[in-house]
Amino acid sequence: MIPEEETAQRRRALRALLAKPLLLTETDADAVVLVRQHQSHLRDWLGRETGWRLHVDAEMARLFKTQPATNPPAPDPTHPARGRAKEPFGRRRYVLLCLALAVLERADAQTTLGSLAEEIMNASTEPELAGAGFAFSLETRAERSDVVAVIRTLLDWGVLTKVAGDEDAYLSATGDVLYDIRRPVLAAMLSGHRGPSTITAETFEDRLAELVDEPIPDTDDLRNQAIRRRLTRRLLEDPVLYYDELDDEERAYLTSQRSAITRRIEDATGLLPEVRAEGIAMVDPDDELTDVRMPEQRTDGHVTLLVAEYLSTRQRARLDELHAFVRDAARQFSTYWRKGVTEPGAEEQLLGIALDKLAALRLVEVDLDLVRSRPAIARFAVGEPTIKTEDAYR
Repeated sequence: MIPEEETAQRRRALRALLAKPLLLTETDADAVVLVRQHQSHLRDWLGRETGWRLHVDAEMARLFKTQPATNPPAPDPTHPARGRAKEPFGRRRYVLLCLALAVLERADAQTTLGSLAEEIMNASTEPELAGAGFAFSLETRAERSDVVAVIRTLLDWGVLTKVAGDEDAYLSATGDVLYDIRRPVLAAMLSGHRGPSTITAETFEDRLAELVDEPIPDTDDLRNQAIRRRLTRRLLEDPVLYYDELDDEERAYLTSQRSAITRRIEDATGLLPEVRAEGIAMVDPDDELTDVRMPEQRTDGHVTLLVAEYLSTRQRARLDELHAFVRDAARQFSTYWRKGVTEPGAEEQLLGIALDKLAALRLVEVDLDLVRSRPAIARFAVGEPTIKTEDAYR
């Protein structure tokens, strides 16, 4: 019998890794200590149930999450990387981030922001990038701001450590910044099943697929293991797992093994299964294992809740219909919302924020000018109040 305190510690360690797959000793000391203490159990559970690798050393604990390969790659735009002001990364920042990591691999132990930006700009002139329509220089403040956003992301991840200077001084051309490069953390950035040097494919799509490719099981037991791992990953990672997104083999396996899979996840993490006719959600009663919360306070949170309630009774709605709904709500709640919500065009930004959050929670799908409701949004429907009479209490 495992002591209750040890079980609680294992849960906290696994939850810390799920919430933040890269834990650093200097910023996540307590979590790293827990992971290090229970690494044998965690490594066994993760390997058996998800196929994910766990690496622990003196500087960090790194959970290498991977998903099954698709070709062409199927990125998830609902959970973008974000800058410190919570602005989502666009295409240019993602490319600059990859170039920055490549440049740092060849850099000395220390580098400056100015020289790193120059190296990134030089790397951006590669024919493959030019052929894809990517162009970058450091001539505009917007381009320099993108570089700074990327560097600050690397600082937050622990790839770089600031020695002296400030990024704002670089933006205003009044100074530079000196960084130490943390090679162990840099080496732990790439998550895949194979080393890049072993990949022989020529196109980007094929190379990316090979990077995360997993062996094809050749026995029934191994095939069932692979299915279980895929389902467990999705239940841990996705807000909702819908049955209609599974293939026939996955759906049949989940139907027969649902209780066993969800029980193992609940025992290991404390997440509680909410099973519905359309799918399964593993709910966190402590509201810790999510990067998108709902409901939230303030204007954006209220708008999102109102839009969710509106869509909960409809299968679909057009964007112009939703814009009109948000405009009406802004007039109704202008006293409580932030300034400017009744200005012309304000409804577009308000609705965009709301739909981004609802899509990230897998409550809606946005397709050009049409928004489709997903089954889980029904939990935000408001029913008619029930007034209990005196007879009801007799």
